[in-house]
Amino acid sequence: MVTLTEQLLAYKGVIVLTWIALLFFSERLIPAERGDLSPDAKALEGKTKFARFFPVRVFRNSGLWVFNVVLSPLLILQVTIWATEHSLQWRPFSMAEWPELLLELIIDILILDFLIYWWHRLNHEVPFLWRFHEIHHLDDTLDTTSALRFHFGEILLSAMARAGVIILLNIPFVSIVVFETVVLIATVFHHSNVRIKKIVERILGYIFITPEIHWVHHHAIQVDTDSNYGTIFSWWDPFFQTRSQNPRKAGMRIGVEGTRDKSFMSLLIRPFKKK
Repeated sequence: MVTLTEQLLAYKGVIVLTWIALLFFSERLIPAERGDLSPDAKALEGKTKFARFFPVRVFRNSGLWVFNVVLSPLLILQVTIWATEHSLQWRPFSMAEWPELLLELIIDILILDFLIYWWHRLNHEVPFLWRFHEIHHLDDTLDTTSALRFHFGEILLSAMARAGVIILLNIPFVSIVVFETVVLIATVFHHSNVRIKKIVERILGYIFITPEIHWVHHHAIQVDTDSNYGTIFSWWDPFFQTRSQNPRKAGMRIGVEGTRDKSFMSLLIRPFKKK
């Protein structure tokens, strides 16, 4: 018999994979930035269509993602379930009726997005956490696969930090799964290289993080890298004065200042090497 947990995770998987596929192929047909994503980019003239659509960095990013996909049911999911089962039972109502369910869900998403803003910021400000988060930033081009490129060490640390939040705030499993789904949709979107009309992106940017906002965060200049920490909603950075004043520009260099992207194995061991 299929449990509620299995149903939620299945829906999450279908929604996220469909969204990734849609944006992955869209950015290769209508790219915002001409580079290794564009079929007619000068940098890849003479190469096969496969090489132009699937450059080496896509496989490198996908390899890191596969590590985390394998790790998730073995550790991450178990930690999350354990935390929800041992959370402090102080909430005044349970997620039984739709009005309460919807209200609680909205509140949980707002709280978790606020906390993920601070977790992301800590990943830049605490040297130990940056060792792992740097792997995400070393990508020298942005596309949908960049949203999946995280070191397994960062995923583990994030899961443990989130477990503490779940226990203290008594956040139900349903809210966690819905929030994770929304986070993945938002993250894939604001890392994507899809061309969007300026007026549409500007309107969306009043509420949500868009590629226009997040690409500056990946600019290979540290003052920009250490800004624009939001994940879903765009109001945290202006409120806490961490919004970069620099606009996104065509051809801006992506990556980490003074460092270039590494091979797959180098990325796996980099956080553990003596700096």
